[in-house]
Amino acid sequence: MSLTYRYQFENNESPFWAFAIHDGHHVDDNILVNFNISEEERLREEDPYTAILAELPFNRFVSGTSRFQLDLNRKREDAIYLKPEQSWGLRVWRAALLQGQINELYAIYDRVYADVCQQIQNTINRYGYFVIYDIHSYNMRREGPKAIVNSAADPQINLGTQHNHQKWRDLTDQLLKVLQTGKDGQVYDVRENVKFKGGFLSAYLNNKFGDKGCIFSIEFRKDFMDEWTGEVFPQKLQEYKQLLLQSIETLENYFAYER
Repeated sequence: MSLTYRYQFENNESPFWAFAIHDGHHVDDNILVNFNISEEERLREEDPYTAILAELPFNRFVSGTSRFQLDLNRKREDAIYLKPEQSWGLRVWRAALLQGQINELYAIYDRVYADVCQQIQNTINRYGYFVIYDIHSYNMRREGPKAIVNSAADPQINLGTQHNHQKWRDLTDQLLKVLQTGKDGQVYDVRENVKFKGGFLSAYLNNKFGDKGCIFSIEFRKDFMDEWTGEVFPQKLQEYKQLLLQSIETLENYFAYER
């Protein structure tokens, strides 16, 4: 038995990357039969449509496999949700995974991390630096579909930067500013390190590559969709994508003389 893990890299001759590592919904058939949670429960905790937000003129890394099979944004020992406390109280498995399956998933994890690191190293070798938009989304109505959004605690966009080298402070301030106002003058609630500060993948890449680049973990509140039904609101999704697109000029200007 061999478990599949779907992911892909797209190289577009750019020093910039867009990641959507939680967009995926696919689960290998060999372990899907052991799932104790419904497809709807899975979808609610995944980050659907983030691959669309990541459709930027950058290099791209997109996972097509569900985080419930393997979560690339967790430490290796937490990347498989073996206990409910690792997965929002959900009991993912009907019966314990076989040790062989666990070992195989850990091997996939190691391989994907090695592939990601090689891609980033290639970018550094070519350009001398890199920037990653690590794109995610988060639930705002976890208590139920009619729950009131707590805007004070839940910004529209949370920029996670905790693991970045201090040298990127000025770039971070510029990015915050450009994301806070759309081209139509609409103001967006964009805050730094409020809900999320950047996951394990960000910490790992920052630790490995030092001051050669930075990772902006961009968490969009799920007001571009109904998190309980999965229905997408195209206009709001496009608004958020436009914000990302307009931020590209900020990156290009910042690195104009970096070679």
